Amino acid sequence: MMMRPQPSPPTSDAALAELRELIARHARPDLRTPVPGLLLSRVTSVAPDYSVAEPLLVVMAQGGKRLMLGDEVHEYRTGQCLVVSADVPVAGHFLDASAGTPALALGVVLRPAVLAPLLLHAPGAERVTATTSPAAAPVSALATSEASTDLLDAAVRLLRLLDHPADAPVLAPLLEREIHWRLLTGPHGPTIRQVSLADSVLAQVSRAIRWIRAHYAEPLRIADLARLAGMSPSAFHRRFRAVTALSPLQFQKRLRLQQARTLLLTAAGDVAAVGHQVGYDSPTQFNREYRRLFGAPPGRDATRLRANSLPAAESSYALP
Repeated sequence: MMMRPQPSPPTSDAALAELRELIARHARPDLRTPVPGLLLSRVTSVAPDYSVAEPLLVVMAQGGKRLMLGDEVHEYRTGQCLVVSADVPVAGHFLDASAGTPALALGVVLRPAVLAPLLLHAPGAERVTATTSPAAAPVSALATSEASTDLLDAAVRLLRLLDHPADAPVLAPLLEREIHWRLLTGPHGPTIRQVSLADSVLAQVSRAIRWIRAHYAEPLRIADLARLAGMSPSAFHRRFRAVTALSPLQFQKRLRLQQARTLLLTAAGDVAAVGHQVGYDSPTQFNREYRRLFGAPPGRDATRLRANSLPAAESSYALP
């Protein structure tokens, strides 16, 4: 009895070519797709964008992007991937993007509920508790690497479901699990483990990050955040900076300014009132810090963004 040979996974070049075709055909302005957790980005602008990145895998199928997290610079290009392991405010711009050759990328939301059961089967699972304890060294929230052939193959099969919607409810969860597994067993394994463990440094810092995001306009007290994270104030400050490349106060300031920019862009209003709404009591300080981050005073920046509405809209809905 002859055994039928199993089909080989596509080469990286073939997988990237198919990814480009599928992303270009299915990408929408709001990034979303009918497959939960799957995001697609098609960007033609190289204008700077500012956003809060959430736990996510991003695979660049065409073009590239340069990101800044605090003083850290991360760059990834065609065939490479970005792993975001915590909610962090980032600034960046796409590379080699134009109307004729857009930057094309796909994102898969990283979900602790998917990762946790996989930890039991990952290589070195018996050492997980020791290596991800609160005392373990924290990792940066951003990391880049080459996308493996296996990861690209799984991403292609996930995108193909957009052409076969009847298959998606059954097959999408399996492919989502496979993609999480490829990350867990790849070079980003230590970071991915921390995403899913409740007692990891990353999880502890993430609790404080979520509080700051929800209460960015309120006064920030390091002692309260440290207590929420289950650390001493000095350890919390050190580990928060290791993960986010920012101090807690710098993190809060970046959130305030990015939210102010969104408010100024989406609804014309008094600049001082917007500054007060995001937590600034001093209009002078608000103007100074806004200009330092975005390169222009709030009113002038908002006017420019409205006049250049297409790049602004793209930046609002671009993957990190």
